Amino acid sequence: MLAVYGKGGMGKSFFTTNLVSKLALLGNRVLQLGCDPKHDSCNALFGGISLPTLGDVWREFKEAGREEELAAHHVIFKTTIMNGAATVYGCEIGGPEVGRGCGGRGITFGFDMLEKFGLSQWALDYVVMDFLGDVVCGGFATPLSRSLAEEVIILCGNDRQSLYAANNIASAAKYFASMGGRTKLLGLVVNRDDGSGVAARFAEKINLPVLASIPLDRKVRELADACQLALQEPRFDALFDRLARQIIDRTLPTVKMEEVQPLPYKEFLSVFGAEEPDITPTGATAEELFGDHQVRQPAPVITLGLMERAVGEKPEMDAPTRLVVTRLLKELGMYVTEANHDPKKGMTLTIDGHTTVCIGNTDDLDSKIAILAALQRSGEPFRYVDLRRPASPFYR
Repeated sequence: MLAVYGKGGMGKSFFTTNLVSKLALLGNRVLQLGCDPKHDSCNALFGGISLPTLGDVWREFKEAGREEELAAHHVIFKTTIMNGAATVYGCEIGGPEVGRGCGGRGITFGFDMLEKFGLSQWALDYVVMDFLGDVVCGGFATPLSRSLAEEVIILCGNDRQSLYAANNIASAAKYFASMGGRTKLLGLVVNRDDGSGVAARFAEKINLPVLASIPLDRKVRELADACQLALQEPRFDALFDRLARQIIDRTLPTVKMEEVQPLPYKEFLSVFGAEEPDITPTGATAEELFGDHQVRQPAPVITLGLMERAVGEKPEMDAPTRLVVTRLLKELGMYVTEANHDPKKGMTLTIDGHTTVCIGNTDDLDSKIAILAALQRSGEPFRYVDLRRPASPFYR
């Protein structure tokens, strides 16, 4: 399973569609998996058809009381490409309607459904996942946090914003690898390359190879806009053929995750010949912020002694529970108000009096805390988290 990440608007769907097509033309069974609420990843693959999304189909079945009848063939579709030369498969996970829900949570739900349908057992050679934007949201980091993606390609340009996103993606991949994750970075692909070499300088500093440079080409852009494959152009066909064969033959440059070095901000700026000014910005005054309104007095600071209250001298708390409670408070700021040991679920904690976290045991504790951290950063509301199996966590 291969995931393609990168800043929004950089051409990930264009790249993914042509890579999937070339892999299929070389004799492989390939699924393109769109992981974006916009659900437009597979449009060109299917000649302009907008596929029904997994989320929409699931909602239709649920509203009709037929949820248990939902099966893979309702959400996985197939088509032929290049005048019948190969068959490819496509699926759009989708998400909530615009402005009506959390896209990251929809992605997590989609992967859970695909696993229920037997994704890991399908007779496919490649599943290529097309992910939107950055990985700040825990939902969109699912392939990294759960090691669903074996390998990751980062798509970027020579501009600062896309390389900033690439730096973040590399940082997330390295973090989850350090937590025991198995996902590896393959390298960067430079799209709409203008020949400036900025992405290559960044790649050298971060210790990742540039796998391919795709030039900006008006005719190819027009093909993409018309939902047609760039493989119709010989130069682009050769480019994707070379990359696809390297993926198949496992001849891409070797990347050791421990040697990947995401750049601190100041070093990142140096790639562009820029420097962060040694200036502390002036804070806005209360008068400026409130204008003619009455200035509010700051609330008094009260020291609660949460660490002592959370851990303290509690002889009834065993060592494993004390370890988990301490780490949750120190690393995530989560205050455990109650700890129990359920005969079936194992260690079960109540956070801040209203959220239940089922830890089970302290095996793979780093991964469990990493999942909680990602969920916390996502901003999604949750009241129950089951971390007994870190490879397939559940929350609601």
